Amino acid sequence: YVRSTEEMEKLFSQYPGAISNTLQIADRCNLEFTFGKYHLPEFAVPEGHTAQTYIRHLCQLGFDERYGQRHPEYRRQLDYELDMIEKMGFTDYFLIVSDFVRYAKSVDIPVGPGRGSAAGSMVAYCLDITDVDPMKYSLYFECFLNPERVSMPDIDVDFCYRRRGEVIDYVNRKYGADHVAQIVTFGTMAAKGAIRDVGRALNIPYADVDAIAKQVPNALHITLENALNLSKPLREMYESDLTVKNLIDTAKGLEGMPRHASTHAAGVVITKRPVYDYVPLSTNDDTIVTQYTMTTLEELGLLKMDFLGLKTLSIIKDAVANVKHTKGIDIDIDTIDIEDPVTYKLYCDGGTVGTFQFESPGMQKYLRELQPSTFEDLIAMNALYRPGPMDYIPDFIDRKHGRKPIVYDIPIMERYLKDTYGITVYQEQVMLLSRLLGNFTRGESDTLRKAMGKKIKSKLDELK
Repeated sequence: YVRSTEEMEKLFSQYPGAISNTLQIADRCNLEFTFGKYHLPEFAVPEGHTAQTYIRHLCQLGFDERYGQRHPEYRRQLDYELDMIEKMGFTDYFLIVSDFVRYAKSVDIPVGPGRGSAAGSMVAYCLDITDVDPMKYSLYFECFLNPERVSMPDIDVDFCYRRRGEVIDYVNRKYGADHVAQIVTFGTMAAKGAIRDVGRALNIPYADVDAIAKQVPNALHITLENALNLSKPLREMYESDLTVKNLIDTAKGLEGMPRHASTHAAGVVITKRPVYDYVPLSTNDDTIVTQYTMTTLEELGLLKMDFLGLKTLSIIKDAVANVKHTKGIDIDIDTIDIEDPVTYKLYCDGGTVGTFQFESPGMQKYLRELQPSTFEDLIAMNALYRPGPMDYIPDFIDRKHGRKPIVYDIPIMERYLKDTYGITVYQEQVMLLSRLLGNFTRGESDTLRKAMGKKIKSKLDELK
């Protein structure tokens, strides 16, 4: 709670003038928040280049390496993206990401092939930021940058979790330590934690509090209200014991409130001027962090990067090294045959322990039922195995094996739904279908995708 003036005066009675001085300090503070204006750092380009000519030069080199002289329509896509990126003012952003990814690869730090919407960008592919061909897999640039709604791009990059810190050190050296900071995050009181914290404050014996907390089901993002509905023992304790009722009611009031500050696992902010010109800073375990959270930093127009540490990349690197050591064979994981039948046999048998996003018991069960035979089957299963779309998995499996007919509401929809047996699995399919059937622009199709994903009914009604 906030102490009264009288309490504060009593607390600081040995320091005359301390209370009135706080008012003087407050009166001198004058800070204006400016939202929606970007403060992107500038990338130092080689002499004779501007940021615009340099990114085009790098993309040309990358395009020649990735595609050679083929595919004139691919070249048109690259030019379209470059024009859009330049128009939106994000050229330096791409050069910065490309530079630290290139550094990581040059010192043999494993980098992920691409994550999230950035994998839909031909520019990211030609700059070696991602290694997934967006044209081959019909990925959509507008999922990443919508030309009709300017918002900060967001490229998440996976690094070997053991060496992620080296990439942040490189960024510190390149832009100056005072231009780079990690981002604060606030741990909040979850259901069990709130019960334990309140129990401690109310002096309820630890054993009693522990017994109550253990009745909360181990489910992600569970609330105390849901726990009371799902756990019969917890509901009975709540209804029959006034102490438990008081404990849980008090905990409900604290649920979701900030409990402690820590450092965000991946977020790093890079600024044009020193970071302290834009945001207040603090330290957390000797790490300098911003006092504003990630969403606030984005609203203030600062560049936030996600340097994600991924154990899978370290495991792959170790496996490649072990094969080299024991068998004398050099493996390049970027050139492995993705149609290898022995690997598909592993997936069909559910032998996927240790395989990122394919190792849960539920996923293994569905893989044994699906018997995947193409890379597209694996992509679809990865997309379907999450809350909501999971309901479609049995139907997907039955259609693949011919136990159910593949049906298209309108025959022309086969163009985009053939690989997923007539089921709309991906956001990109929603976008492509809205353009095919409803004559949507690229920007409108992205707005539809977002409105569906976030269940924004007003926006859906408007687009209907």
